[in-house]
Amino acid sequence: MQHPGFAQLVGFEVFPESDGTGKGQLTITEPHKNPNGVVHGGALFTLVDTVMAATLTHCLSEGAICATLQISMNFLRPVVGGVVECEARLVNKGKRFANVRGELYVQEKLVGTADGNFAIMQAP
Repeated sequence: MQHPGFAQLVGFEVFPESDGTGKGQLTITEPHKNPNGVVHGGALFTLVDTVMAATLTHCLSEGAICATLQISMNFLRPVVGGVVECEARLVNKGKRFANVRGELYVQEKLVGTADGNFAIMQAP
């Protein structure tokens, strides 16, 4: 599932499931790298934020949307190339708030983790 706008610009795909899990992936290209030759943290953060939000969105009732309130991101290893895969799972969902966990992998090695808090609201 290709998201339009910023996600399309960054170049990743997202695959949410209705069971509270989701996946996404980003194939690394030169524009994703910072001057040090490793993937910019913003590209990784964008991937995990979008996958976590999409995972939650698929668990919401019709007409509800979510917005990121806070994400704690841990960068565990530098990423220099390949395909970054993201796995997300819904940890807790209440009426107004939800918690989602995301993990980033390159060739099955954990390279980053994220814990996010999201607001749940009705679409305007």
